[in-house]
Amino acid sequence: MKRSTALTWDQLKVGALILVALVILALTVFKLGQAASLFTKRYTLVSFVPNATGLRVGGGVTVAGQLAGNIKAIDFLPVDADTTRNLKIIVEVNRKLADQVRKDSKAKIKTLGLLGDKVFDIAPGTPRFALLKDGDTIPVAPSVDYEAVVQQASGAIAEVTLLTKDLKKVTAGINRGEGTLGQLVTNRALYDQATSALARTSSLMAQLENPRGTIGHLLNDPSLYYSLNRTLGSVDTLVAQINSSQGTLSKLLKDDTLYTHLVSVVATTDTLVQQMAHGKGTVSKLFTDDELYNQLVIAVSELNKVLVDVRRDPRRYTKGMIKVF
Repeated sequence: MKRSTALTWDQLKVGALILVALVILALTVFKLGQAASLFTKRYTLVSFVPNATGLRVGGGVTVAGQLAGNIKAIDFLPVDADTTRNLKIIVEVNRKLADQVRKDSKAKIKTLGLLGDKVFDIAPGTPRFALLKDGDTIPVAPSVDYEAVVQQASGAIAEVTLLTKDLKKVTAGINRGEGTLGQLVTNRALYDQATSALARTSSLMAQLENPRGTIGHLLNDPSLYYSLNRTLGSVDTLVAQINSSQGTLSKLLKDDTLYTHLVSVVATTDTLVQQMAHGKGTVSKLFTDDELYNQLVIAVSELNKVLVDVRRDPRRYTKGMIKVF
């Protein structure tokens, strides 16, 4: 029996469904390629880092935080003394963003969020620097080491835990009435004493506010204020007069005549003292000549003897001096 070559309706429906599926698949691949920049032209850049810090081949490359390519390769370099160039990272960047990547651009290994994937982020350059070409090297700036941050955070958490334990001990001691704070919290007598002291303080303040008392007058009576104001005015006037060119105090402050006279007197005195010190003149002899001193001592002794004799027999010295008419 000869088979019919005409297409049936069921075959047409199956073919149309397959065609629609292929169209949807092509659109999906195209959109995914657009989203991942699979169909864009790219150029490569090279960086050298001490460690990859979570980067992986196929990972994202961003320019100013926007997806611009991916990591093509991460290769180990030969071991040498330079530990800052342990790994060579080759990245592919969209050529449409070539104007953004220049010689002053720097890359940084960043984390998407706090615990997200690592990306190779490139900071845009400035127009006064040339563009980076295919195969050029882009420097990598130091990035935040989240492991170190987590370690520091864990240390801080441990310290907070210890502090919490200490606070528990302190609060337990307070609840048991230990120390001053514990007595303040638990001792009723101390509370009563504090209440009594506050009451006496309140009474004292009431007495101080009494307008008939001294302090009450100081607080409420403006007479002292006016008196002080007048006193300050008088002092201001006195200071103004002193600052003027009149009066003795003003002369003492501004006129150097007295100072000149004092300097002259001091100089003259200094000369006189020098002359006396060098043994010249009568006054100097009084200070330096022992013979004159001895003669003075003898004269005083003789005079003392005469005075004693006069007291003993005054008529001897007054005989013939008194006449009676």
